[in-house]
Amino acid sequence: MNGLEEITSALADLEEEQTLQLVRKAIEEGIPPGNILGACQNGMAEIGSRFESGDYFVSDLIMSGEIFKQVGAILDPLLESGGMEKLGKVVFGTVHGDIHDIGKDIVVNMLKSAGFEVIDLGVDVPVAKFVSALQESGATVLGMSGLLTLAFDAMKETINAVTAAGLRDKVHIMIGGGPVDGNVCKAVGADQWGNDAQQAVKLAKQWLVPAC
Repeated sequence: MNGLEEITSALADLEEEQTLQLVRKAIEEGIPPGNILGACQNGMAEIGSRFESGDYFVSDLIMSGEIFKQVGAILDPLLESGGMEKLGKVVFGTVHGDIHDIGKDIVVNMLKSAGFEVIDLGVDVPVAKFVSALQESGATVLGMSGLLTLAFDAMKETINAVTAAGLRDKVHIMIGGGPVDGNVCKAVGADQWGNDAQQAVKLAKQWLVPAC
């Protein structure tokens, strides 16, 4: 097993210290940061697969996100200097009236680990902030999270505002959260919905990476 495979394996097994040590070692050995990131992305993909199969749980996704954040803190300065391209931009946030962040953070981390640039607006996000973020970033995917049923009205308000701003035909919209289902998706006017982070990654790839 080479160094990059070791990184993938350690991250997939949620070995925090080992993952960070292997990442630092790979940098010292002159391995390109993009290749190191790729190994981490493979590890996160494996974590997603284990979650889908029932071998991992939400707590494991949270832990993997924390590890990936630490890896990002190490690699981001090197990646920025190397000008590594992202797959596309996604604006994401928990809608106004809802302050739940665990689900949002998991999705944001999984999207980042898959190679997307994510503009994370946080929680309790006003309608206007979603619209301005889309306008300023040029992102063509919008993701909204909500764990409370009152979030449905906020999602609909946001989508109506995106339409009023003349962006609706340029932006794919996904929603997610505990009570969200196909009926809610249709009612608020979103394009698709998902019940886990892997689905969000699949949708982003479908919309932004035609070959996927």
